[in-house]
This record gives sequence, C-alpha cells and structure tokens, in this order.
Amino acid sequence: MKTRSAIVREVPGKWEVVELDLDEPGTGEVLVRTVAAGLCHSDDHITTGDLPVKTMPMCGGHEGSGVVEAVGPEVNGIAVGDHVVFTYIPICGRCRWCSSGLQALCDLGSGTLHGSRPGDPTSFRMHLDGAPVGQNSGVSTFSEYTTVDARSLVVVDKDLPLEVAALVGCGVLTGWGAAVNSAEVRPGDVVVVMGIGGIGINAVQGAVHAGAAEVIAVDPVEFKRNTALALGATSAFADISEAVQYARSITNGQGADSVIVTVGVTVGEHVAQGFSAIRKAGTLVVVGLGPKSARELPISSTELVLYHKRIQGSLFGGAKPLSDIPRALDLYRKGILKLDELITTRYPLDDIVQGYDDMHGGRNIRGLVTFS
Repeated sequence: MKTRSAIVREVPGKWEVVELDLDEPGTGEVLVRTVAAGLCHSDDHITTGDLPVKTMPMCGGHEGSGVVEAVGPEVNGIAVGDHVVFTYIPICGRCRWCSSGLQALCDLGSGTLHGSRPGDPTSFRMHLDGAPVGQNSGVSTFSEYTTVDARSLVVVDKDLPLEVAALVGCGVLTGWGAAVNSAEVRPGDVVVVMGIGGIGINAVQGAVHAGAAEVIAVDPVEFKRNTALALGATSAFADISEAVQYARSITNGQGADSVIVTVGVTVGEHVAQGFSAIRKAGTLVVVGLGPKSARELPISSTELVLYHKRIQGSLFGGAKPLSDIPRALDLYRKGILKLDELITTRYPLDDIVQGYDDMHGGRNIRGLVTFS
C-alpha cells in the first residue's frame, strides 16, 4: 500500500514528505493507522547526525499512537480496531533485561537505529522507488500508516484520547521515569531539572509525584519556566548558576539531592554543571543526547570518589513500557499526570519542518503531528 511519510535522505538534512510503499503485515506484524506523533528531539538528532542511523533514507518518528488496521499471522493480544501506543524499544519479554524488569534495555532494541525488521538487517517494510527506507526505532510514526512488530505496541483503553496517549510512548515516561526510577527521588528531596522541553517537563512532574519538597526548573525561555511552575515546580531560573545558588541556600550549602539533565543537545559542560550542583552522595541523571563523537566529561574524578557522587544514564526513564504506559494513562485519567497541558501546537504532516523550527525556537513544550 501507499502512505505519506516524512523522511530524511541525508545528514545533515531536513524532513521531506513523500509517498512510500509500505508492506502489509507479515508474521508477528501489525498495520497501524497513525493518529498522532510527537516531535521529539531524538528525531532531530537523526537529521543532524548526532544520533547516527544505519539506513538512509530514514522515515522518522518514534513517539505516537494509532488504530490497528490489520494483523498478521502469529499475533496474540492485538486485534483490528484496537487503540495502541508505540514503544520505541520493542519488548520481547524473555531476554535477560526484560526478565529482570529492565524492559527499556530489551535486546531487541539493539537494532532500532538500523531501520530494518528485528533480527534481519536486509529486510525492510518501507520502500521509495524500490529502494529500502529505514524505520526509526522500527515504528516510524511520521507516516500516515506504518507496519510494525507487534512487540512495539501497547494496547490502551479506547476511551482515552489518542493525541495525549501518544506522549506516553516516549517523552512522558522518559522524563517521569528519569525522576522516579533513575534519580530515585524521595519525599523531601531537592531536585533540579535542567531543560524544560518535552522530557524535562515530565521530569518535573515525576519529581513532584515522588514527593520532592523543592523542584527547581532551569531554562532560558520564560514560557517554559512558567509552564514548569504551572505543573508543580516550586521555583524556576533562567541559568543553572542561579539554580545552584538557590539549592545551596536551602540545604545548608550542600546542594541538590539530584539533578536531571534534559537539555536538547547535551554536552559535557551541562554534565559538569549538574555534577557540581549535587550534594555528597547525590545523583546526576543524564537524559539528553549530544554528538555521539563527544568523549570528554569535564568533571573531577576526585570529587566523584571522595564525595560519593553518582552519574546515572537514563534510557526511556528506566521504564517498563508494558505496565508503565497503562499506568501513566491511568494517572492521567485520575487527573494526577498532566498530558493535555504538554501539547503546545498541533501540525499537519506537511508542516513538520515548521514544528521542528518551533522546537528549536523554544516555542513548544511538545509539538504534535496529527493525522486526519
């Protein structure tokens, strides 16, 4: 079948809307009509080359939701008409990581930046003029229709709006989990969140839900600081140095219990700033991505050891998507987790470049591509 999709042909490059050929679902696969796709910074990292992929052209999008249109053989638990959220890391449920509760590290995730079918680097579901097109994270939500592995889908209740449900497939769980799972925020903690975008705003929500006494948001954009305050941050600053000074002023000079770095393009300086802001035995959580070639972290190994500090990477917020996606949506249903407030602007697929321009311009918390 044919589907209109946004692809990037080269690096550096921009998204371009084209018509692709899409395979019908094969064994273990599902055809989904996409309803909404979040404009996450990770897809932008593909266009800049900060996040290298192995197949070009690449059809983008990894955060989204939709409705099941067809189901291939040997698919259990998913039926035509089901509402689904994509999980950008497929969940096998059987590998070492899945069986120990670390679904975000599932072995199937090792091929998500190749763009091919899991386990077969020569097999692709999308084509342009007969040539293979990769699927970002194996899902490609920047497409009106997409065929995916059933293990990349989580069925959700049909009464939930699919536009907001799309957000829990990446941004919400990544940010919320960075605070709750990776930073292990506890009641009474002082938490600093650096960067208030689609990830950072949910780190704010996660820290609030975990009982932090002080949640300090840092972002140079006033609109983003105000949004953080509206969603539970207790204070907000334009610069990390101001935030660090404030955190020390309320902790007898010790510093924050944890700092969560969610800057869109994270570099060594951001990590160093967060590291110096945490107290003894504090935790620095790094969520934001930067150039893959970057290797230097300008931190003191002596301070790391003698102050017993911890630097923790956080993929997908350490989430368990099979249980955490329904859990997050239940929190939304109860009014605890705010999702509607995260969507700043909705765009048709043809305006995807404008959506990313707005992201870079600091005009969005989360832009959303919606399909009619």
